[in-house]
Amino acid sequence: MRTSLTKMKAEIEIKNLDHLGLVAGLIDELEIESIVNEAVGIDSREKVTAGQIVKGIIINGLDFVSKPLYLFPQFFANKPVEELLGEGIKAEEINEHKIGRVMDDIWRYSLEKLWINISLKVVEKYQISTKYSHLDSSSMSVQGEYKLAEVGTGSIEITHGYSRDRRPDLKQFMIDLMVSSDGDVPLLMRIGSGNESDKTIFGELINKYQANLNWSTIYVADSALYTAKNLHKLGKTKWLTRVPLISKKAQEISKNIPESEFTLSQDSRYKYKEQEVNHHGIKQRWLIVLSEMRQKSDQEKLDKKVKKEREKIEKQLNKWQRKVENMAELKAEVKQFIKKINYHEIAEIEYKKQLNKQQKEVYNCQGILREKSEVIAQEMAQAGKFILATNVLNSEELSSEEMLREYKAQQSCERGFRFLKDPLFLADSVFLKTPQRIETMGMLMGLCLLVYSIGQRKLRNELQSRGEMIKNQLGKLINRPTMRWIFQELQGIHVGLINGEKMVSNLTYKIINILQYFSINCQKYYLIN
Repeated sequence: MRTSLTKMKAEIEIKNLDHLGLVAGLIDELEIESIVNEAVGIDSREKVTAGQIVKGIIINGLDFVSKPLYLFPQFFANKPVEELLGEGIKAEEINEHKIGRVMDDIWRYSLEKLWINISLKVVEKYQISTKYSHLDSSSMSVQGEYKLAEVGTGSIEITHGYSRDRRPDLKQFMIDLMVSSDGDVPLLMRIGSGNESDKTIFGELINKYQANLNWSTIYVADSALYTAKNLHKLGKTKWLTRVPLISKKAQEISKNIPESEFTLSQDSRYKYKEQEVNHHGIKQRWLIVLSEMRQKSDQEKLDKKVKKEREKIEKQLNKWQRKVENMAELKAEVKQFIKKINYHEIAEIEYKKQLNKQQKEVYNCQGILREKSEVIAQEMAQAGKFILATNVLNSEELSSEEMLREYKAQQSCERGFRFLKDPLFLADSVFLKTPQRIETMGMLMGLCLLVYSIGQRKLRNELQSRGEMIKNQLGKLINRPTMRWIFQELQGIHVGLINGEKMVSNLTYKIINILQYFSINCQKYYLIN
């Protein structure tokens, strides 16, 4: 009986495939494995190539129940490793030592060069529109010391800096992400030192990226790009960004345009007025935008600030009426306090001298509190306004409506950062031991985002071109599903080897219908012809 059971076990082998066949097919379609192997080379002594390791990391990352590097063999233990990664490969061969060596090889080759190689091929293969490229940055917090002695030449510095994660107690590294407006596809991802400044890196980053392109694009970025140094550095490279309102010219223009001169946008939440200016020695088109929702919010905030400051001054005036023994200290205190108030003034300040009961001279102070109505009115006039700027002077190439729409599309970068920081994603893997490997893992996380974005764009485009829809989790027909929902729909699929014959189970009609929107590269993992 025991012999019979052992024989049956040997003849039947079941593994969990789920949505990982879809992920593997997308990686194949993007040719990531071959591009990595071409970059770092293939060692004939190694059973598993660098490209296969990278493929395994992406599959692990997009399982959304990812394991740290030292648990990779356990992750693949119940997966069809040979089907996903290659014939003869075993789960135990995808281990932290092999992964570490591959990460070191990739870092030595050049993360930037490898990403550009993949990105250029993706844009060409999928005909991704490159009219606009959106650039932004965020921080990723890590555990560990990462002393300077551990940092190799040319590697990033894991250190404290301004934390977007609101974890100033932790060291961090920076993520610079550039995505297309066509499907949020990541075009560039760079890992930088934790104390890096957007103002110093954005111009340099755009120039480096532009040098590798054979097409034109308009770079869209936040106000960190808008410095005289960056704009001159970019030269004729086209850009669209927001003007910091700390600029005197921006303040003057935004407060002096009456609301009656604004044009209602196609998006009725906004109004705008276009103006040509010469700033930092560069001809530009400025779009002064008024957001009614933001206007109301800004005005409410200003009212609160004025009220809070008034209460603070009244309290201080009461304090100064108490008698003190040192006139010089009192005057110095009054002078310092006045410097810090914005919306009020203290007029007719009067210092009085008296004798106390001990016949010592004591002093106090009083004044009249007044609002700076002109200052408040000017700030009220700026409420809800922001200014966009571009060096594209031809409005037929970039209209006012496009300027507003594409700047609002900066959310595409934010969606990418939310994906990368998802606690179910590869975040545990940033507990790596060296800055070089953290830098490499950051790039591999970017490849996960690339595979996910391409899959989602491909599915949505197919649905739109066929005029078809699929049901979401609520049973509602939609034509813009997320890949995460598709991944959930493909759970419970198994691949088995029964008496030497490969079979896939739980392929429902619904799942087959979903898979038909993807290429044969994906379908083959589910044995669909």
